[in-house]
Amino acid sequence: MFEYVKIWYERKFSDPHSVTLLFLLLALMAMFYFFGALIVPVLIALVIAYLLDWPVAHLERFGLHRFTATIIVMLIFSGLMLTLVIGMGPILWQQASNLVQESPHMIEQGKSFLLHLPEQYPSLINAEQVQSVVSSVEAKAIEFGQVLLSVSLTSLKDVVAWLIYLILVPLLVFFMLKDKLELIRSAEKLVPKQRRLILQVWHEMNQQIMNYIRGKVFEILIVGSVSFIAFTIFDLRYAALLGVLVGLSVLIPFVGAALVTIPVAAVALFQFGIETQFWTILIIYGIIQALDGNVLVPLLFSEAVDLNPVFIIVAVLFFGGLWGFWGVFFAIPLASLVKALLNAWSTKQEEQLIEHS
Repeated sequence: MFEYVKIWYERKFSDPHSVTLLFLLLALMAMFYFFGALIVPVLIALVIAYLLDWPVAHLERFGLHRFTATIIVMLIFSGLMLTLVIGMGPILWQQASNLVQESPHMIEQGKSFLLHLPEQYPSLINAEQVQSVVSSVEAKAIEFGQVLLSVSLTSLKDVVAWLIYLILVPLLVFFMLKDKLELIRSAEKLVPKQRRLILQVWHEMNQQIMNYIRGKVFEILIVGSVSFIAFTIFDLRYAALLGVLVGLSVLIPFVGAALVTIPVAAVALFQFGIETQFWTILIIYGIIQALDGNVLVPLLFSEAVDLNPVFIIVAVLFFGGLWGFWGVFFAIPLASLVKALLNAWSTKQEEQLIEHS
């Protein structure tokens, strides 16, 4: 057994470039694990910078200086965000407040519906089973309310931090865009000379990350807008709030769509009951999710669809457990990174290195 490990180690890490890549990965993982909460503004700024670099690069091709192009893009982006917050913020807040106020009534309706099931289907379910389910749901609801209360109280302490982030993040984005080449050169000076594999992985991942972030933003906007329009047409209450939730659900591959099904189905059930409108809304919602997974995702993420869904779900669970929201958000790029690393350490390259040595 020890001989196999020794042979594997010598084949994989006899090249100093491989050792450099390994130590760089371990250092980055340790930094994100121990200091992830401290560098959240940098991560947010990096995501936005990746998103805005595309229009900045296109403006440069039209002959504009990068500084001028950066200012134009930042002004347009800030204007759009401000318009979105002013336009949608009050509506979402009002609908969220109404939903929270109606939640006890909705829970009581659901409880009454469940308690009548033994009378309608005595051969399938009994009163004890229903009472057990109701008690469990009530306990979970109380626990969830306590969590929300504790989060709201602790979040008050972070108001000052978020206000600082509102200033720091736009500044970071601006300088990341304006001084992109200078920052890349500075980063290259920190990397050792044995960096052939690092550059190979970087060139393979850089465009993928850019395409992923841009595609994910487009997916959120398209899925959220289509869901909002569909819910509005069928006169579903809280259409804007549910549309936003459906749009944001695409941040968590596969799992997000299943989670958001619960509030959509619950609102439709308590508004329409077990009627035609309820089933129509569920069918429309299913069609939207099917079109998203089978048409939109392959169009927006042509390089990421090579990953098997099992690998994507495992990546969501693993990286989400490791780094929380950012691990979930970057689950697909991180899975692609693992694939790129395997390509960098491929057997063919190892054989070539052995032949040259």
